[in-house]
Amino acid sequence: MGEMLSQEEINALLKGLDEDEDTSKTESSSSALTDVDKDAIGEVSNISMGTAATTLFSLVNQKVVITTPTVSLVHWDDIVKEYASPCVSIQIVYKEGLEGTNLLILKEEDVRVITDLMMGGDGSNPDEELSDLHLSAISEAMNQMIGSAATSMSSMFNKRIDIAPPISNHLDLTESFDQTEVAEFLGGEFIRVSFRLQIGDLVDSEMMQLYPIEFAQKISDNFSNTKEKEEQKKQPSAKQEQQNQQASMPPPQAQAQNQQPDMNQGMNQGMNQGMMPPGYNQNGMNHQRNVEVQQAQFQSFDMGSFVQQKENIDLIMDVPLEVTVELGRTHKSIHDILEFAPGTIIELNKLAGEPIDVLVNGKIVAKGEVVVIDENFSIRITDIIKQAGQIL
Repeated sequence: MGEMLSQEEINALLKGLDEDEDTSKTESSSSALTDVDKDAIGEVSNISMGTAATTLFSLVNQKVVITTPTVSLVHWDDIVKEYASPCVSIQIVYKEGLEGTNLLILKEEDVRVITDLMMGGDGSNPDEELSDLHLSAISEAMNQMIGSAATSMSSMFNKRIDIAPPISNHLDLTESFDQTEVAEFLGGEFIRVSFRLQIGDLVDSEMMQLYPIEFAQKISDNFSNTKEKEEQKKQPSAKQEQQNQQASMPPPQAQAQNQQPDMNQGMNQGMNQGMMPPGYNQNGMNHQRNVEVQQAQFQSFDMGSFVQQKENIDLIMDVPLEVTVELGRTHKSIHDILEFAPGTIIELNKLAGEPIDVLVNGKIVAKGEVVVIDENFSIRITDIIKQAGQIL
């Protein structure tokens, strides 16, 4: 028997096995996502963020540009080294159509500008501190942005895709914390999709989407399956078109039988025999025949003979219409609406005692006043609004 291994040698061997296992795991996770998968994720993200940019424009009333994404495999340490701190993470959970989660990372300064624009400011002097109100506002903005992006993905993948309400967190990357508490997949290797975000002249920055490798693979698979189905649909149609062309072509013998005689030869023969084809002169040139043109004549129309018939309104008497009574209107910014509480008074653009509007299918048809009948609010019509072409 050989010499027995010491405890130090055994520990060294076990350590070497652990390192080999960790290396194999890293290599397998990296190789699980090919360049084709990365291209698919980039294309899906590009289309989705294009729709999200349109949604953000409607919220901040500023031109929004989100450039073509860059896809890479990273670890959390790479994010800490390369990205500015502090920042805001928005966790997005896909609950229907696709099951998985991803993180949207924005710089704190960009979040303060976006929320200031949403609350009616001009974005030039945002609040210095990020409060819970800002986090709620950016969560709502991301809810609408990623919601519209999910709609685009639904069109791409031909199935309904829906998300849960996003959750925002304020992160200080300079401080040490357990990143797995934000998202479990941040403990290993994951996908980073980087975008350049421009909002008017106020923001020119970078934002990121972080995906678990498994969820990114699902997106790539769905995209590839959709592409294959589209190609399969195109191939039969092209083959069918080729078959139709072949079927429409006569066989060679039929083509030989159906060949027309030479027109010049026929014309020469006709000229030699003293006969001219219709429309040709003695020189064989086509000439225009004289045609007599007269102006059209119509019988005079007697207005007195026209009898206006009563419109048959009975045909549409049972068509339901929506009747709305409008007490008044007002405009409020998101900042004012977020401060609503029980007891808040909202001033309308109507004076006390002024007639209220009665609308049918969104058009004002009458004015009235509010009365109470048997403990129910009712409207007494005081004036009918006459409009051209309106049936009353």
